[in-house]
Amino acid sequence: MMKYAAVAILLLAAACSTTTEDQPIPGSLTYGGKVIHSPYKPGTVVKHTFLGDFGLRQFERYVVQPDGTLKLASRIESEDFLWD
Repeated sequence: MMKYAAVAILLLAAACSTTTEDQPIPGSLTYGGKVIHSPYKPGTVVKHTFLGDFGLRQFERYVVQPDGTLKLASRIESEDFLWD
């Protein structure tokens, strides 16, 4: 039973499109070669959300590097609203 639940969760997660290349896009904190220095300790995950093209919400996660800069770790794209 737990195996089926795990498969269902994976299928739901796959319903949101993700980027595999994890390159900054317009609206990303590091887009255009910007260097952001974080006051947080290395390894800390920093979340960033913004509205991207076609009204799709972008959920990004950055990891603070040893030098204090942010490295884009992942981005998930999802609709900004739910239809009823």
